[in-house]
Amino acid sequence: MKKLIVLVISFFILSCNSSAQKQNQKETKTYKVNKTDSEWKAQLTEMEYYVLRKSGTEPAFSSALNKNYEKGVYVCKACNTPLFKSEHKFDSGSGWPSFDREIKGHVDFSTENNLGYTRTEEHCATCGGHLGHVFNDGPRKTTGKRHCINGVALRFIPEK
Repeated sequence: MKKLIVLVISFFILSCNSSAQKQNQKETKTYKVNKTDSEWKAQLTEMEYYVLRKSGTEPAFSSALNKNYEKGVYVCKACNTPLFKSEHKFDSGSGWPSFDREIKGHVDFSTENNLGYTRTEEHCATCGGHLGHVFNDGPRKTTGKRHCINGVALRFIPEK
């Protein structure tokens, strides 16, 4: 009887296939701006390429944009699409520039399970560049969202 119980438990353990264990498969989407890997590498710095094209993450507190509170707009470093307005930026203490909302229609969202749990990933809607992730722990007085964005994926254009 003990052998049967061990066998049944072993079967369930080995047959479990949670979404966290499945390999992340992103939908293939065609974006307006579409370049080859070598074209992106020629245009972007090594860190920009790592974040925007390989879904990397810059080190926390490494971006000068993290503490930038000038008025203006944040655009995609790869294609200049306006993504976030300065009026929606806040200090989350996370070490990355944070916004409570995106410019509607300029950011695409997908889900990924790379860390063993589901996260909502953000991409530029024009070039598909990886920006960061959105979480539900933002300012309650506004949207409740925290768009945690890699500063290296952004370029700031001050208001004139």
